Amino acid sequence: MRWIYISPHFDDAVLSCGGLIFDQAQAGIPVEIWTIFAGDPPPGPLSEFARFNHSLWGTSTGEETIAMRKAEDEQAAAFVGADLVHFDIPDCIYRLSPTGEHLYTETVTTCPNPADKRLPRQIAAAIKSELRKGDVLICPLSLGNHVDHVLARQAAESLHRSVWYYADIPYLLNDPLTLDPAIAPLESELFSISTEGLNAWLEGIAAYKSQISSLLKVEGTLYDAIRSYWAKQFGIRLWHIL
Repeated sequence: MRWIYISPHFDDAVLSCGGLIFDQAQAGIPVEIWTIFAGDPPPGPLSEFARFNHSLWGTSTGEETIAMRKAEDEQAAAFVGADLVHFDIPDCIYRLSPTGEHLYTETVTTCPNPADKRLPRQIAAAIKSELRKGDVLICPLSLGNHVDHVLARQAAESLHRSVWYYADIPYLLNDPLTLDPAIAPLESELFSISTEGLNAWLEGIAAYKSQISSLLKVEGTLYDAIRSYWAKQFGIRLWHIL
């Protein structure tokens, strides 16, 4: 029985569940991270918004960015003991309309563009092609309303099978008040995480060197915030439908 963590981007599953993933892998549970929006950008010029994000990450071209982030993801997965599957759908900052316009040019925390209406079906088909009967599927709650997190959750739910949810980090840390409304109809279960799991989690996060400086929007370091998050219950909660 594999545990499949749906990660919209290269860092989401490790950021949110890295310690649990490590402890599961150490216990002999097969764990995989499936990164959905890991595809190369389409040909053509990048939007100003994409170029701005590249400047934060220290890259220039889309191809350079994806190659770097894949390498970071591979290093992080090695720290937490998970296998990786990278899907070929581009990140929202690269996606285009059928007529070639950039779909997301100002923010990623927004409702899906109408041009993305078929994307959950496409993602679901890609996930379904890799799933086995006994797999446990874990997807983001989509805290923070990042469009790619929303689409990934819609795709997972459209499979009509049991789904567990994780709280999206850093969005939960940046705005804790978003959690209660999201989990109101759900049942939670606490999963303990060892000190070794916490340390592996922090090492995994540190592998995403291009992302660290732009993730946390509140005072303090991301590492301190993760330690505090873990220390509240010495683990994390996952949620499922009642």
